[in-house]
Amino acid sequence: MNQKLFSKDFTLVVIGQIISLFGNAAIRFALPLYLLNQTGSSALYGTVTACAFIPAILLSPVGGIVADRVNKRNIMAALDFFTAAVIFLFALLMGRMNLVILLTITLMLLYGIAGAYQPSVQASVPVLVCQDNFMAANSVINTISSFASLLGPVLGGLLYSAYGLMPVLWVCIICFLMSAVMELFIKIPFVRQESNDGVWKTVKKDFGESIRFIRKEKPVIGKGCL
Repeated sequence: MNQKLFSKDFTLVVIGQIISLFGNAAIRFALPLYLLNQTGSSALYGTVTACAFIPAILLSPVGGIVADRVNKRNIMAALDFFTAAVIFLFALLMGRMNLVILLTITLMLLYGIAGAYQPSVQASVPVLVCQDNFMAANSVINTISSFASLLGPVLGGLLYSAYGLMPVLWVCIICFLMSAVMELFIKIPFVRQESNDGVWKTVKKDFGESIRFIRKEKPVIGKGCL
């Protein structure tokens, strides 16, 4: 394990997180803004945005389970490729189908991807940095996440106001593709966990262990989440 904090692999993870989180936050803000401009309905804007949060809530724990059992590099790269594909499909279908339906589905997918992406990044930290740098590495990851939540919408709003939606879509597609290709070169140690249970049994078991850990061993985590 590399003794430096910003080793090659950790630096690539950080760059990939910056592109993914900032890009995702920017496009998630620009799309509802486009809906608001097209329909003039603030109620519709709020409803669509609220519905889009649901997949993020549901997929965050699922992302954690998958990150424990699948190579984290592959998860990050696959999600970035998938994000580029989602935005590309939106660009192709825009004007050809109902805008509200198309935009709602796209936003739900983008929020879900963001919810599933972050656990893989956080789970990669312990295997990429030494124990002495663990807290510093976590701080870097969490700081980027916080800045993306705050500044991503600002960036999305500025780009949309200056250039319109279509250039923003294509810039995001290119950025996500670059990030995905870059992440393929990350080397994250991975040991496959042997399991004879089916997918649903494995998910149920992992959820049960997580809930017991939060309720009995570290109840402060449950209180913080609530």
